[in-house]
Amino acid sequence: MSYFYAFLLVIALSLVGVLGDYFIKLSGDDKTKYIDYKLFIIGFVVYSLTAVGWFFVMKNIKLGTLGVIYGVTTILALVIVGVLFFNERLNAYEIAGIVAGLFSLALLYRFG
Repeated sequence: MSYFYAFLLVIALSLVGVLGDYFIKLSGDDKTKYIDYKLFIIGFVVYSLTAVGWFFVMKNIKLGTLGVIYGVTTILALVIVGVLFFNERLNAYEIAGIVAGLFSLALLYRFG
């Protein structure tokens, strides 16, 4: 597997993980009960599926680089989900952090 495809697989895995996070967040959003177990289990299963992909990715990318790519991609995707689906707002510092995260991804891809 080339570095490019491994890089894309890390991004895809982080997006699948964010989908799992979305269901887990929904499972606790209902104010009338403590947890919606159906949504929680869906989130858990979706989130757990990413573990299979990590085996292949870890063979091709250094662990530190992998962590940064995964972390930044996850943060960016969670911000998008928060803004679009949960009506969260961003302040100037958060926007600056997002720009810095995008810049770090560009550097890792270019020089990784």
